[in-house]
Amino acid sequence: MDNQERNEQVIKNYQKDEQMMIQIYVYWCFQNKVDPEMLYEKAYPGQQQNKALLEALEDVDPKEELEVIPTASVLHVLQLFGNDDLAFEVQQISERLKK
Repeated sequence: MDNQERNEQVIKNYQKDEQMMIQIYVYWCFQNKVDPEMLYEKAYPGQQQNKALLEALEDVDPKEELEVIPTASVLHVLQLFGNDDLAFEVQQISERLKK
């Protein structure tokens, strides 16, 4: 495998992992009755709509039975991808839900 192929593979893997992070976020939102688009907009005001988020929303059935996704897991994957502002908003929602 040459450098070009290796670079392409790294990019593909990153994009696949990023998509999984978005799906985890969306599932967590649905489980906690939170609008994922609204929360994303709150974290990143004025930013254009996130195409990957919109695609994930199309792929997810909110009525589907899912395993519970712990908030700590969502926070971890969001922070791994540098989504600290979104992780902060998730944490705020989580704390309100506990009350």
